[in-house]
Amino acid sequence: MKTQDRSLDDDALAMADLAEVPDWTAVAGPDSDQTGESVVRALVQRVTAATSWQPWPLEPGEKIGDESASWGFTTRRGITMIVFDGLAFADVRTSGWSAYEIGPDDIAEAEAGLDAAWPAHFDLAVKTWGEPAYVGSSVNNPAFLDEWGPGAGSDRRHLAVWLRPGAQLQLFSDAPSRDPLTPSVGVNYAVYID
Repeated sequence: MKTQDRSLDDDALAMADLAEVPDWTAVAGPDSDQTGESVVRALVQRVTAATSWQPWPLEPGEKIGDESASWGFTTRRGITMIVFDGLAFADVRTSGWSAYEIGPDDIAEAEAGLDAAWPAHFDLAVKTWGEPAYVGSSVNNPAFLDEWGPGAGSDRRHLAVWLRPGAQLQLFSDAPSRDPLTPSVGVNYAVYID
């Protein structure tokens, strides 16, 4: 197993960007499986009306694909956000702790790494978003899977949830497993838009 342990500076910027959206209702799109240019253009209009984020520009001659369901945005802090009708997350690849190339005998070590990394991520989220509505862990807690909601703890080792109008901000760590083998884990966060 290999690990990376980097500063949380970019996560701090991204969490601040997410905190500045007071009401995610305006960002929410229809709950459907539709894709294509009209879906993406409507998404871009909603996001730019509700935030100061700038959409990725199309290059001359570039078209939005028929399979596209999301779009990227750049925040005023220089963070890339990826937004779908019901989900938003920061594309921050150079921040925080992660493990990869996990083998079947590395599960305990990956769990220990997540347990060690979680407090710093959680403290940053509390500093930025305030006290959460829920905090839980699968460690010694058989009720964790459905404690926040049906299946909310699935594939998670830790979970914290902040409620905002029209959304839940979730901070979570991945639960490593042997079968199927989890190739990588880390501490992540996303906005689940209602």
